[in-house]
Amino acid sequence: MNELPPSSPPPEPTSRTDAGSAPPINEPSPARAAPAQAASTASSSASPGWERETLERLVFAQLREQRWTRRANLFLRSAWLLFLVVLAWAVFHHGEAGMAEVSAPHTAVVSIKGEIAAETNASSEAVVSAMRAAFADGGARAVVLLIDSPGGSPVQAGIINDEIRRLKALHGKPVYVVVEESCASAAYYIAAAADRIFVDKASIVGSIGVLMDGFGFTGLMDKVGVERRLMTAGENKGFLDPFSPQTPQQKAFAQQMLDQVHKQFIEVVRAGRGDRLKETPQTFSGLFWTGQQAVEMGLADQLGNLDYVAREVVKAEDIIDYTQRENVAERLAKRLGAAVGAGAVKALQASGLQLR
Repeated sequence: MNELPPSSPPPEPTSRTDAGSAPPINEPSPARAAPAQAASTASSSASPGWERETLERLVFAQLREQRWTRRANLFLRSAWLLFLVVLAWAVFHHGEAGMAEVSAPHTAVVSIKGEIAAETNASSEAVVSAMRAAFADGGARAVVLLIDSPGGSPVQAGIINDEIRRLKALHGKPVYVVVEESCASAAYYIAAAADRIFVDKASIVGSIGVLMDGFGFTGLMDKVGVERRLMTAGENKGFLDPFSPQTPQQKAFAQQMLDQVHKQFIEVVRAGRGDRLKETPQTFSGLFWTGQQAVEMGLADQLGNLDYVAREVVKAEDIIDYTQRENVAERLAKRLGAAVGAGAVKALQASGLQLR
């Protein structure tokens, strides 16, 4: 019986592999090991109360956001309150800083420029307030009205004229007028109250008259076939309506009113100028003249500017301006008031109520 050759022992496993050979089957690849390791790490790091911790973080974040919002709103409200306080102070105390008593002798100046009308820098309220401060200042040797205006409201001019005469008698200080470009109509109504009027040779002075202007479209409406439907209570309520015809009685009534105001104007000029006025048939006709002609007619006294009057007439070269000018806070306050008023007007119009 033949014997089998002994079998060779199995090869021992080696720990090294040749270059380029595939890794052993029993060893996981790096690409497969990374997700597994991350999953095992996440599963090991997760604790049983992680949901509660996440919810607490979200709640605290929401509370912090609400706290910041409350602080921001509080800051904005405080800023608006401070702004309104500063605005009110600026409106009601405007001009007080420049109205204090001045010991040094000086010439006080109040400017009257532009249209003389309510709610303007040349309104009676603004001019009278500035004049009172100028007269009350112990250092003011005289008050000079620096005028550059084409005229305006006879009512506003009359108030200023009356106050000039009252303040002169109360404080015993002279009042001079210096005309720049123009001093016409209501502006000359004011100037007539001054002790002396100084002009430039090319200034425009005069226009002592009264007017009421408007338009009439009745003929045009007849041509285009438009009918005006105006209902009034009172037969003369709409006599200034430009789309309605004017009767001879209404025209006579308006002319009578204009003549009366014109007469008041003439009396003011005669009282202010006195014997210096050289009247002619054209003096009160509404015409205007140059400054040189005004001096010859007695409507002005002599040629001269502000510096000349302060230096040679008042004998106080230092000039202090008391004019009240509208500042930014006042303009903003008026705009806010206008916005509120516009809302009220719209509400009235929506209700069908109109007052004219």
